[in-house]
Amino acid sequence: MMNEQEIRAIVEEMVRGMAKNEQPRTAPAAVRTAEPDGGCLDDISELELRELYLVAHPEKREAFLELKRRTPARLAVGRAGARYKTLTQLRMRADHAAAQDSVFSMVDEEFVAKQGYVPVQTLCGDKDQYLTRPDLGRRFGAEAQEVIRKTLGSNPKVALVVGDGLSSAAIEANAADCMAAVQQGLRAYHIEPGPVLFVKYCRVGASDHIGELTGAEVVCMLVGERPGLVTAESMSAYLTYGARIGIPESRRTVISNIHRQGTTAVEAGAHIAELVDRMLKQKTSGIDLK
Repeated sequence: MMNEQEIRAIVEEMVRGMAKNEQPRTAPAAVRTAEPDGGCLDDISELELRELYLVAHPEKREAFLELKRRTPARLAVGRAGARYKTLTQLRMRADHAAAQDSVFSMVDEEFVAKQGYVPVQTLCGDKDQYLTRPDLGRRFGAEAQEVIRKTLGSNPKVALVVGDGLSSAAIEANAADCMAAVQQGLRAYHIEPGPVLFVKYCRVGASDHIGELTGAEVVCMLVGERPGLVTAESMSAYLTYGARIGIPESRRTVISNIHRQGTTAVEAGAHIAELVDRMLKQKTSGIDLK
């Protein structure tokens, strides 16, 4: 039975072989030149999927690369017989691990404090309960309700909320820039943004309880999306006019795929501010918003 050092040596030799055989047509320069030196191996998740071309002897490589640059889909991954190549399989597992980590990890309390967000928690007691009891992630206990009322006041024009959701990585990567752009945009429309709540163990429906508690005209919630294999850092914004418990989902306006490879955080923030202004003027949201 091989020991850990022997297994590591075999893996490093395989990686060297892959880099030697495939680097002219596949890997970006920053990854091509790296060599394992007995320390940590290169982070395979840093490879850009849009540039990763693993088909041997392609006829129209440049034309297909142009197509790949338009999508993060796993195209031109090549094959080893009837199987995926080792690099393809390792990258798939790395992206799956990143998605799992994002779901099960927590937003850093220092991040919340640094942004000046006011923290509250839903009825969920821990991450396991949050994942298995979505209903508890939509409601607040008596103590949290008092904090929400005190923080947002009575009948504000807009209530700004950041919720961890299903991706802590999405919030830490995007929420600060996006919310700053929202606040700046609202001021440009002569709307006072007010303080920002941070909701731990948050589901989208928590915005309805916040609306009912405060009488806010519009509730704007930034929340981490369920991560996939393309990115674990995708955030969404849910905007609801007249939010209350039991409001139909069709009454929400959603901006999704907020991340560095999708809609950027600052761009999304500017669009959110414009939507809030429009909602206040039209007094509606969702499918009724013109």
